[in-house]
Amino acid sequence: MALPAAILPEIREHLRSYAEAGSDGRLFIGPKGASPRRSAFNKIWKKAARTAGANPLLHLHDLRHTGGTLAAQTGATLREVMSRIGHGSARAALIYQHATSERDHRIAEALDLMIREARAAGEEAAS
Repeated sequence: MALPAAILPEIREHLRSYAEAGSDGRLFIGPKGASPRRSAFNKIWKKAARTAGANPLLHLHDLRHTGGTLAAQTGATLREVMSRIGHGSARAALIYQHATSERDHRIAEALDLMIREARAAGEEAAS
């Protein structure tokens, strides 16, 4: 998956500090070097979220929701969003796309522009 260049320094730091070495290494390893069990991962995640000053109710899976929503807001097609978040069905992918008021305003502005252009073209054709 292509990643935004702006977050590459943080990704590299994570890989240096917390991941298994090598191109096939695991992204998350437990204190003994193995894949963390779910219960252990939750403890690791909560500590990381606390250290980062994130909402303590944030779950790892919430990042998928954010990623799907932000990708959709860039104008990505549903198929592109599905590919980025790893879903094969549109129904599942749509769960991760949340409307935002900011995006709603942008849509309204784009529709307004389309209407104004159509009206101007109609007035031009009538004259």
